[in-house]
Amino acid sequence: RVQPVESGGGSVQAGGSLRLSCAASGYTWQSGCMAWFRQVPGKGREGVASISFEGGRTKYDDSVKGRFTISQDGAEKVVYLQMNSLKPEDTGIYSCASNGRLWPSLDPDVFVYWGQGTQVTTI
Repeated sequence: RVQPVESGGGSVQAGGSLRLSCAASGYTWQSGCMAWFRQVPGKGREGVASISFEGGRTKYDDSVKGRFTISQDGAEKVVYLQMNSLKPEDTGIYSCASNGRLWPSLDPDVFVYWGQGTQVTTI
């Protein structure tokens, strides 16, 4: 069983930066993808960014393009989300998810394993 574990959340002023990390223990797929999702109370999970371990293909939500960067350490199965120029609307619980697919996706239904999430608050 793959268990993603997130770290790096916190509170930051608008315009500031945070870096999230997600380590996927028990990862046995030869390839696969990981992604970051954001959720606020009363709304469903919103895909923020996704990356494939093979080829490093990435996919971003339009709301974060140019501000957020997803990257990966394929050997260690760790994914990072560098968030710059944070806005109040970026506030939410950020969860990491993984699957065994080749292409990155922002659709939560195609992800199998989920972390507990980490709070990001932009004041």
